Amino acid sequence: MIEVLWLDANQPLPPTEVSLFAEHGLAISQVDNIAPDNAALLAAELIIVTLTESTQSLKDMQSRIAAVNSAAPIIARVDRNNFGLGIRAMREGAKSVISSDPFNVEEWREVLELVAYTPAKNNTQPAFVFADPVSRNLLALAERVAQVDVTVLVAGPTGAGKEVLARILHDASARHQGPFVAFNCAAMPENLIEDMLFGHEKGSFTGASKVQPGLFEQAQGGTIFLDEIGEMSFHLQAKLLRILQERSVVRLGAQKAIDLDIRVVAATNRDLKAAIAQNTFREDLYFRLTAFKLTIPSLRERPKDILPLAEQFLSQQSNGGLPLRLTRAAQVSLEQYRWPGNVRELQNVLVRGMVLANGAPIDVQHLLFDDIGEPDHLAPQARYLTDQQYSAYPAPMTDRPAAAPTHLASYAVGTPERATEGLNQVVKHSEWQTIMSALKVTRSREQAAEQLGISPRTLRHKLQKLREQGINVTRAYAR
Repeated sequence: MIEVLWLDANQPLPPTEVSLFAEHGLAISQVDNIAPDNAALLAAELIIVTLTESTQSLKDMQSRIAAVNSAAPIIARVDRNNFGLGIRAMREGAKSVISSDPFNVEEWREVLELVAYTPAKNNTQPAFVFADPVSRNLLALAERVAQVDVTVLVAGPTGAGKEVLARILHDASARHQGPFVAFNCAAMPENLIEDMLFGHEKGSFTGASKVQPGLFEQAQGGTIFLDEIGEMSFHLQAKLLRILQERSVVRLGAQKAIDLDIRVVAATNRDLKAAIAQNTFREDLYFRLTAFKLTIPSLRERPKDILPLAEQFLSQQSNGGLPLRLTRAAQVSLEQYRWPGNVRELQNVLVRGMVLANGAPIDVQHLLFDDIGEPDHLAPQARYLTDQQYSAYPAPMTDRPAAAPTHLASYAVGTPERATEGLNQVVKHSEWQTIMSALKVTRSREQAAEQLGISPRTLRHKLQKLREQGINVTRAYAR
C-alpha cells in the first residue's frame, strides 16, 4: 500500500471512494487544510493537493515538505475544464496533474507508476543535506532561531547554500504560510534595485504608468531574503536601515508610509566587519541585521554531506528513471577534493560526470574539477578542467548508444553541433510535457488542440511522432 496524504479543503472523499482507493493500493489519509503535522508529511509517500482557483495550496505544500526534507511527490487534482490551472501547476512543480472527477482506474494507474519511478527528491531548489554533525548542529540552531521573529544574517562562502538556509528559517517559522521573496542586491543597478525593493506610485517617473508595490510589500506576512547584502550601495543601506527601524516603507513618489509585517533575512559572503573598517558598509546597519547570525561552513568543513548531496543531485536529474550511480573510486575522489566552489561546484562536477559517463556509472575519469585553489590541497587523483580541456574533451567511449539520454540533454557540452542537439531535445521534452498536461485536463483531443492553439490534425501528427520516438501515449490520450 502507498501512503497518500489527501488535501482538499472543500470536499472530503466519501468512505466509499476511500475504500475504492484502498482496493487499488492507495491508503488515503485526509486533511482539510494545508497544515498537516510533520509526522503526517514524513509518513506520506504521495501527496494529493486539490486546486480550484490558484496554485497557492501547491506552493504552500512545497514549502512544508521542503521544511521537513520529505521526498514525497505532489500530484495536483484540477477540474478537467480548467486547463490553464493544470498547466500552471505543472510549471510550478507538480509532479503530475490529474482530473478531480470521480475515481478513474486508468488515470490512477498512471499515478501509481509515477510514484514507483519518482526519484528521492523532486525539488528544483538547491539541496542542503544535514548528514554531517556540523550540519545537524546548524539545522537545530536554525530551527530554534526560526521560532523567534528576529532579523537574521546568514554568512558563508559562495555556493554553500545560504538561500536554502534562509528558506528553512522561513518554512520552520510561524510565517511559513506567507510569501518567501528573494532578491539579489548585486544583480541590478542602484536605481532599479530601489524601485524593485520600495515600489513606486503612478507618475513618479517617466514610464511609471501604474502603481507598483515593491518587494518589501510583496513579502507582507512572510519573509524577504536579501542576498549579497554586502554589495548594496551606501545610499540604499541608509534606506534599508530606516525600514528595519520603523518597519515601514515609502514608495518612490509617495508621501505616506506603509506598515510592514515581514521578517528580514540577509546573506553575505563578505567580511562585513572589514567592510565597516573600509567605510563601505554601515556599522549601524550591521548591528540591525545581526540580531542573530548564522554561519554556513564551507563544504570541506562538513565532509559527510558530500556524498549525500551528490546522490540527491543525481536523483533530481534522473527525470523519473533510475538515478546514475557513482563508483566507489569516484566517491573517494569527491570526498578527498577540497571544494573551493562548495555545493555549486559539486553540482557542476556531477553535471560533467553525467554527460561524460553517457548513462554508465560515473567513474573517476568522468570527474573534471575546476582548476582553482591550491593544487596541494586537492585530491592527488583528481582531474582538473581547463578552458582548453572543456572545449576539446572527447566524448566517452562506451558500448551504449552515442546519443545522450533525454534527461542529460540540457547539459550537452563540446561542439556547437552537440549543444544544438541538446537544445532540441530540451524543446521536444518541454513540448511533450505541455501536450500531456493539456490532454489530462481536457475532455477530448479537439478541446486539447484548441487550448494548445493548434489544429486537431497537428495534434494527431505530434502524438504519432511521440509514439514513433518510443514515448508511451496511451489510448486514453489518443481520443
